[in-house]
Amino acid sequence: MKWVDVYDIAIELDEKYPDTDPLTVSFPDLYEWVMALDSFDDDPDRCGEKVLEGIQMAWIEERQ
Repeated sequence: MKWVDVYDIAIELDEKYPDTDPLTVSFPDLYEWVMALDSFDDDPDRCGEKVLEGIQMAWIEERQ
């Protein structure tokens, strides 16, 4: 997965952290969690706040 795969990332985060409210995760933690996903393979420098916001919003949608 790459940074642009926000929905796929959100699904994996939801499966890996089922008891975590996405709104309580800080962006630095979210960044680290994404980087630690087994299927994630992208340049760490290609991520910014907008990308993390997109992942967080997709994760919230996944929960609903």
